[in-house]
Amino acid sequence: MAKKNEGFVKNITPMDEDFSRWYTDVVLQAELMDYSEVRGCMVIRPYGYGIWELIQKELDARFKATGHKNAYFPMFIPESLLKKEAEHVEGFAPEVAWVTKGGHEELAEPLVVRPTSETIICSMYAKWVQSYRDLPMLLNQWCNVVRWEKATRPFLRTSEFLWQEGHTVHATNEEAQEETLKMLGVYKDFAFNVLAIPVLTGRKSEKEKFAGAEATYTMEAIMHDGKALQMGTSHNLGQHFAKVFDIQYLDKDGTQKHAWQTSWGVSTRLIGGMIMVHGDERGLRIPPKLAPIQTILVPIAFHKPGVLDCVKDMTEKLCAAGIRAEMDDRDQSPGWKFNEWEMKGVPLRIEIGPRDMENGVLTLVRRDTHEKTTIPMEGAADAVKAMLDDIHANMLKQAGERMASQIKRVSERQELIDAVNEGNFAYAPWCCGTDCEEQLKADAAITTRCMPFEGQEEAEGKVCAICGRPAKAMTYFAKSY
Repeated sequence: MAKKNEGFVKNITPMDEDFSRWYTDVVLQAELMDYSEVRGCMVIRPYGYGIWELIQKELDARFKATGHKNAYFPMFIPESLLKKEAEHVEGFAPEVAWVTKGGHEELAEPLVVRPTSETIICSMYAKWVQSYRDLPMLLNQWCNVVRWEKATRPFLRTSEFLWQEGHTVHATNEEAQEETLKMLGVYKDFAFNVLAIPVLTGRKSEKEKFAGAEATYTMEAIMHDGKALQMGTSHNLGQHFAKVFDIQYLDKDGTQKHAWQTSWGVSTRLIGGMIMVHGDERGLRIPPKLAPIQTILVPIAFHKPGVLDCVKDMTEKLCAAGIRAEMDDRDQSPGWKFNEWEMKGVPLRIEIGPRDMENGVLTLVRRDTHEKTTIPMEGAADAVKAMLDDIHANMLKQAGERMASQIKRVSERQELIDAVNEGNFAYAPWCCGTDCEEQLKADAAITTRCMPFEGQEEAEGKVCAICGRPAKAMTYFAKSY
């Protein structure tokens, strides 16, 4: 049986042969998800959901540390609420799923299955916000949303997905802008320090901003194949929704004023980004802070006296020290187990056999470098923690070096198109014209990703790389998921 199964963990399409197929092979072989009976919807399996739970845990702590509290709002939105803000409904109309029947009866008013929750939440804020003393109101929601996508891909774009959405209300535009950028900073910190993914942050173009927002800010990551993935967004909603939904407060000066709002969110798309940034030909490589299993212990010659007991004892000690450790005592060959856990991206493997026991050591194998070392059994937990920290740092370094190599500075249209088609981001001066942006997308399927916060002085005196008009902003361009 073991021999028969030896090959299944190797059944992954090479990255350079077909990156898209490689990705699908990895998410299926690693048992992160499976396809459901509903078109465009996936089943997140325990190993994949374990990653999402850790994402939730890490982000939720950051949200609460910045003063936000969790709430929950209905998943059904009356049609009349969605239609209150014209730009918003127009932006989501092609993706909206409708409920028109309850049992056998036609509903008096159709309901939308939430594509996002601005409208339903604003209707409540109109009730809850009365005075300046009620502000700021800082809420977050962990939930699912539905967007009826035509083309889907596991984790990256599905008809139903899991996410968090923050929705806040403020007394002034300055406070709302501060909140918008603060939460983008929270996402960026999470990307670097948990996902081990370097990201580019900046403002979205007018065409690419969130429907109904005054400004949208984004963090963009570069995948192995050079395509962009929008990892998270933060929106300054201005007073658009406040005026539509009549969210007003009595200010200190005794006058009624409309509030200012923000919204921001990330989703299970983060898992897809993690796979495509860190994965390799052997499968997943999961950053230690998001690994459901940080250390897998594999007994060698487990039929020998004392081996299983030693492995079990060491597993318990590591777990007691706060390390997510498991032992693999299945009746399979060590080589089969090595391949499977490498494919599943476990950051660290510990091998224990009779010789290790005799010498009082553990044999450690890192997933990021495949380097094999030994450490004393005594005090092993501290050494394992230190190695997990080093694995995170090395994965971030590797991703950063690859990202730097995939950004090309260009100044002309064809240079830009060539750079992107060769698997890179193009960094170029741009006129910020929507017509120019739309033409590039129509001709080459290339979109603007963001206008970074730093380095905008470079655009002064330059011309747009696409159309030749005076440049207004330095901008990243790429093809995207």
